[in-house]
Amino acid sequence: MAAAQGAGSSSAGPPGAPVSIPGHSSSTAVAVWEWQDEFGRWRPYRGDVCRFIEQGFQASQQKGRRSGSGLVSSSISLGHADASLAPYVIDIPSLTQFRQDTGTMRAVRRHLFPRDSAAEQGIVWEWQNDERGWFPYEMNVCVFLEQAHASRHQRVDLGPLGYNYEVDLVAQVQTNKTTRFCRSVRRRVDNPYPVTAAPAPLHTGTGCSCQQCWLNGGTGPITTRFRHSVTNFPNSSAAPQVSGRTTSGSSSGVGFVPYNKPALSGARSTPRLNAQSSWALPQAGGAVGPSTGLSTSNGVSALNLPVKMSKPSKLNQALAAAPTDPEAVVKKYLVEVKGTPADEDCIICMEKLASPSGYSDACECRTIKAEMVGRLTNCQHSFHMLCVLAMYSNGNKDGSLQCPSCKTIYGEKTGTQPKGKMEVSTFPQSLPGHRDCGTIQIVYHISRGIQGPEHPNPGMPYTARGFPRYCYLPDNEKGRKVLELLKVAWNRRLIFTVGTSSTTGESNTVVWNEIHHKTEMDTNLSGHGYPDPNYLDNVLAELAAQGVTEDCLRK
Repeated sequence: MAAAQGAGSSSAGPPGAPVSIPGHSSSTAVAVWEWQDEFGRWRPYRGDVCRFIEQGFQASQQKGRRSGSGLVSSSISLGHADASLAPYVIDIPSLTQFRQDTGTMRAVRRHLFPRDSAAEQGIVWEWQNDERGWFPYEMNVCVFLEQAHASRHQRVDLGPLGYNYEVDLVAQVQTNKTTRFCRSVRRRVDNPYPVTAAPAPLHTGTGCSCQQCWLNGGTGPITTRFRHSVTNFPNSSAAPQVSGRTTSGSSSGVGFVPYNKPALSGARSTPRLNAQSSWALPQAGGAVGPSTGLSTSNGVSALNLPVKMSKPSKLNQALAAAPTDPEAVVKKYLVEVKGTPADEDCIICMEKLASPSGYSDACECRTIKAEMVGRLTNCQHSFHMLCVLAMYSNGNKDGSLQCPSCKTIYGEKTGTQPKGKMEVSTFPQSLPGHRDCGTIQIVYHISRGIQGPEHPNPGMPYTARGFPRYCYLPDNEKGRKVLELLKVAWNRRLIFTVGTSSTTGESNTVVWNEIHHKTEMDTNLSGHGYPDPNYLDNVLAELAAQGVTEDCLRK
């Protein structure tokens, strides 16, 4: 396997050494990479992870200069910098983070900051959510707060940066200027962010269409947000204001708390999924008893319609019949490429396809050799077959594969959702934005239990916080379509998983699994309620990314 050039690597250089750009005389700056969460907030990667990403970015630029084509197609596997980030890959040309085990894609961006800013010192300012978890501000806000802190200002207004907040730096409190809702904030020192060469002196002010703004702000110009240095802020506070009370969902795919799985490992050490587990039924000792009515948040009572699976279910039968042997699955969906493979990288291990797999030292098998290259039968993307074997062995081994390049799903994808019960009811009250129809209420029941072989820590207990969980859909044609697809996702164990909560930091607990739900009816201050005109389309896209489409309803 190629040596990871992350923090601690002998090739990485000392932490303060700039990442150089050969052939360019330039000044230096601090590079910060950030990813965009589901609420549109930008969240910085840790300093050591940013350093690893920056090295990959510079290597891509260097290759592009040699070939005369600009940025070349390359990917950065974050697992080489941090084992807990093993599922995540960043595609450099598209500036996109891809999660290999779920297919979720998020935008990433790169910002350059002056050498004397908070970024070089590794200073991060964080706010506390409702579950008492801490989340970093985007880095330009951190830099602004640190400058104010160093100047001994007591109170600062984040309006010029597009946020409807005031921060009391002495009391360490953030206040929403409209609602007066308060949150705690804190200042924390972490690993410094990498120093890199800046081809041109940094300029200040709002984003423009210059190459610097485009390259340093991965999603293109953002004219209403402040970029680069924080020495000159716009005086206008007309930038869009975000909600005053924002919390982040407990998605296992958010931030630095993905599935708590080890790095991709060899097939020999991977446990086999128990295809006979009765996970769709309430657990012993934690079952939810039958009831004739379900009390909703507005006091309306409606008939429960539990969604259960018959025994034996078609899904359990499919799992029992599926070729879950890792080598058999790889050979089912990939055709070996004969002769010399294309001159391109395997995006799983980032080695050339003509070279042996980067996982040859960690993954051995009887019939798949390190130099074998395979092409997926439908999408035609090529990878080392041993890399695909390692990727499959790191999942729940349900007989399905998902292309890490285009997300095409081969077979029927299932998840690792624990046992539980899904109930559905309706009532006449309308949701904001859907005044022409009533409301569908979904209630999910999951109790604590013991992790199975498909979970991060088999044999260990897992907790189930916040259950039952109430969710809402409009009772119209599209809402009912989403409901039917959610039933399919539930039966395939895709709604929840066992991982680490991004809101509380608790590990070995039940968390949402990349299919967003509306858990509030009449307020969208938290991002979890209505009105939201794009929600139904967004959740349909998320379901499709998991292989749950209208075709599933025709079977």
